[in-house]
Amino acid sequence: MIRAGLVVFLVVAVAAAILALTGDAGRTSIVWLGWRADMTAAAGVLIVLFGALLATIGWRTLLWILAAPQRAARSRAENRRRQANEALTRGFLAAAAGDGSEARRLAQKAADLADETPGLVRILAAQAAEASGDAAAAKAAYTAMLGFPEMRLAGHKGLMQLALAQGERETALRHAQEAFGEARSARWAWRALLDARLEAADWSAGLDLVRNALDRKIVPPVVAERARAALLAALAAQLENAPEPKARAQALDSAVEAAKLQPGFAPGVVMAARLLAADNKIGRASTTIENAWKASPHPALWLAYRDLKTAETPRERAQRLLVLAAQNPSHRESRILHVEQALIAGDPPAARDAIRVLDGEPATARIAGLRARVAFASGLPDEARLWMAQGMHAPQEPDWSDLDPEGRAFAYHASDWARLVITFAETGDLIHPRHERAERGLSELPELPIAYADSAPFIGPDGREPVLYPVEEHDYDPEEAEPPEAPPAPSARPQNRRRLASGPRAAK
Repeated sequence: MIRAGLVVFLVVAVAAAILALTGDAGRTSIVWLGWRADMTAAAGVLIVLFGALLATIGWRTLLWILAAPQRAARSRAENRRRQANEALTRGFLAAAAGDGSEARRLAQKAADLADETPGLVRILAAQAAEASGDAAAAKAAYTAMLGFPEMRLAGHKGLMQLALAQGERETALRHAQEAFGEARSARWAWRALLDARLEAADWSAGLDLVRNALDRKIVPPVVAERARAALLAALAAQLENAPEPKARAQALDSAVEAAKLQPGFAPGVVMAARLLAADNKIGRASTTIENAWKASPHPALWLAYRDLKTAETPRERAQRLLVLAAQNPSHRESRILHVEQALIAGDPPAARDAIRVLDGEPATARIAGLRARVAFASGLPDEARLWMAQGMHAPQEPDWSDLDPEGRAFAYHASDWARLVITFAETGDLIHPRHERAERGLSELPELPIAYADSAPFIGPDGREPVLYPVEEHDYDPEEAEPPEAPPAPSARPQNRRRLASGPRAAK
């Protein structure tokens, strides 16, 4: 309005100036109530313009005076809104900090001031009651939220958390189920239901939840794929030893699907290969393991690959293992597999050549045991015992603990599978329950003879190559020789000392 008035004023002023500059100012006569005024046209225009401006100013002033009560009311409302927002902010901060009494005081203050945000006030009241330890008041506040459509999801979540804190799992799952049915994006409700299904080892229900979450876009496709692979492997492990043929067939289908979804998921691949071999499908089992070795080699894979065929010579088996190692030749497990296949083929020189590639590897118990086997196969028992002694104090490899010496690989409990599903789905990594519980795994150190061999040579300072220790030569004169010193008296507690060398001691 003001801008439009200024524009009109400028236009009229320019028009008046043009009239004054043309040299013919023109004449204007005004007759009003018996009065007559004669003036130039430019002066008349300016008088009309100023009159209009004065009338506009007067009218706006009158309107401003009449709107004063509304402005005062708006100012008071804005002040209350600002105070309410401040009370809500401070209240949520107090609830987050665990100051229940302050949070409840601020929640009451916000309830008195906030007329436009009743939902936030209710949430603050519930969280303040939780922070102060008043479970009954918190439950009442969350229950009241269920009566408002826009607050039902928050009410169900609060009631679920309260029920879990009080140990009422059935009530908590009921609220999670209702929330999951009402909102397509309630990821917390989906996760609560999934945890409950995993805890009950209900892998089929877990698969349905993962598919539902993928359809609702609650989880990314890669997470859903990893979760499905782990759940299918858990289902196959559950049905593997079932007496019904239909259940065993379902176990095979589940394991094969898990291996297709995630070829690098060793538990699913090993189970699929084992079930395929039991079904006389050795070719498919071999291909499954080879594809898995390309994606992510694991020691359980080459052991399962080794045991697929039993009617073969050691050289044939070693040659078959070379085919597996060639699928991912640069990987650490492939380099270890080259050493294993040389030992299986009975070729100690090739094993020593292959193990030199592992010189930069950390001295774990598995690597020390492998070096001990190579040394013993090469006719160096003292070097082998040296590596075994080092391996007894070396750290173990978690992957090796997945192999049960009295059972099958990845023989996990239901709780272990539940943890594995969550961990592998979220990170793509395996867990190692047997390693975490310090359970006995497949022996990383070989069983070698512990007695020293008299025919073995002295070992060198590096514990590998035999060397000759030089003896200084000098002329011996019996008259100049000093009498030998008396041997020291035996101590009260003699200590047994072991020789590093296994050759015969020189006679004195």
